[in-house]
Amino acid sequence: MPFALSSPALKANERMPEQYSCDGADISPPLEFIDPPPGTRSFAIICVDPDAPNGPFYHWGVFDIPGDATGLREQFLRTERGASHQAINDFEAKGYGGPCPPKGGGEHHYRFRLYALKVESLPVREPISCRDLEKLAEEHCLAATDLICTYSR
Repeated sequence: MPFALSSPALKANERMPEQYSCDGADISPPLEFIDPPPGTRSFAIICVDPDAPNGPFYHWGVFDIPGDATGLREQFLRTERGASHQAINDFEAKGYGGPCPPKGGGEHHYRFRLYALKVESLPVREPISCRDLEKLAEEHCLAATDLICTYSR
């Protein structure tokens, strides 16, 4: 099976359940990592809305997820640390900020991108923005995979 990102709560190219948006509980969805490539030493996740009116809007960034992890649990807290760290999103907060597109703004796509990284820890000085995290993850990437969902208000 190829490297993939999945979720028991999200279906690819379908509407994201409201509980993961600003209209609901605004909690992060559960995510599962499938068949990472050999040599994976850590993971990073970025969630971005490329359809935002002023250009891509970053909702979440998590990095230094251990290479033996198989996913992230639902409601991964903004303050949760463990081995992983979270970036500053475009809401100017650390952690997950769910979909919250303008009312009447049509359907937006939310891309969760999982990076399999060749380093155990990214060379980051916190705080780091999701945009900068994305660039850094791409520099150390072995493979990447996406899960895309939609949401509108």
